[in-house]
Amino acid sequence: MDFPVETRAMDRRELQEVLSWAAEEGWNPGVSDSKPFHAADPGGFFLTSMDGKPAAAVSVVNHDRENAFLGLYICRPEWRGKGLGLSTWKFGIAHAGSRSIGLDGVPEQESNYEASGFVKTGSSLRHEGRFEKRQSHNMRAARPGDIEVLIARDGRANGFMRPLFMRAWLSERLATQETRVLLRDGAICGFATWRACGTGTKIGPIVAPDLSATIEMISDIASLRSEGPLIVDVPESSIDLRRELEQAGFTIPFVTARMYRGKSPQGDGTLQAIATMELG
Repeated sequence: MDFPVETRAMDRRELQEVLSWAAEEGWNPGVSDSKPFHAADPGGFFLTSMDGKPAAAVSVVNHDRENAFLGLYICRPEWRGKGLGLSTWKFGIAHAGSRSIGLDGVPEQESNYEASGFVKTGSSLRHEGRFEKRQSHNMRAARPGDIEVLIARDGRANGFMRPLFMRAWLSERLATQETRVLLRDGAICGFATWRACGTGTKIGPIVAPDLSATIEMISDIASLRSEGPLIVDVPESSIDLRRELEQAGFTIPFVTARMYRGKSPQGDGTLQAIATMELG
């Protein structure tokens, strides 16, 4: 290459810029994603610059000692086809060390991920539409005293702990994001986070013991976020929820391949929707 190339960890301001690239590509990130994303692993977001100009990025967030998640793999259109994406990918992968790495990949890149040792274990399906609005008296906003309980529930649902990300994610009480908990017999049985995006509102993660609880949470959030479509990224295994959303008229604008390099974590069956396709 004729230009000096540098790959390094990016700061939060630079992460916000990369998220704007993702928005241009139609990924529709949350408008306040940069803070909790970066808090998950400040050394896990990588930017490659050509002659001082940002050109490519990837994130490989180390959630715990055994598990990492890869996302935000993107190259600016003018720098594609020059090997920058692959070199950035390799730089990021090294950050995970011996950890198992998960990702949600677009189908056209699946063979490339397989070449790096990733194996498909399922799919994540984006559902987009509108849902019946029904405020639940069993739901309330998460409180500071709930956070450790919710982190533990998230860990069981995913099969691994991600405390730094979830602590930042759950603590966000903005006009653009809120986590709500569902109570049964006075105890927390599930939770869901909504966040405003460039288009509509994403709901995730949704951690719930059954379909009834899941629908109650989505309906409650629909009553709060009525000005645009709801977007729910649903694991292939959440068959009942997928059926319910599709019967309600939700479309599936795209599907990603859930892949792992290394051991695939096994959750307890309560993960109804993922938090983000960037961090799992």
